[in-house]
Amino acid sequence: MHKIPESVLVVIHTSDLEVLLIERADKPGFWQSVTGSLDRLDEPLLETATRELFEETGIVADGDTIRLHDWHLSNVYEIYQTWRHRYAPGVTHNTEHVFSVCVPRDIPVILSPREHLQYAWLPYLEAADRCFSSSNAEAILQLPRHYPTR
Repeated sequence: MHKIPESVLVVIHTSDLEVLLIERADKPGFWQSVTGSLDRLDEPLLETATRELFEETGIVADGDTIRLHDWHLSNVYEIYQTWRHRYAPGVTHNTEHVFSVCVPRDIPVILSPREHLQYAWLPYLEAADRCFSSSNAEAILQLPRHYPTR
């Protein structure tokens, strides 16, 4: 079954703007925030973001203490050639919807070993520099606008 070319990006951060990055298992050295495609065309974006957050980190967005924030921002980007085989023939672009979630620094992180090798907490500027994806880096750089620390 082909992946749907519509996905979420979830920037996980603390109140002092440290960002959680995870290293891809299929591409060691490639660091990113949580990402994932819709499971079905009618899956609500918030549901996708909640599911992917839990699947990739074990963090549960309960809507109360851990609440996802929809930035109402979408990026359209060309799918890297190395991953195009996952999509239907002729699909070259993906639409990514940006979310963030503020969590305590000591929250337990449980990675999916099939998807990720390790994680790191970094100040947001360092995290943006480490991301391989330009849309992910840009979202992290916009974090202070979406989560003012004052």
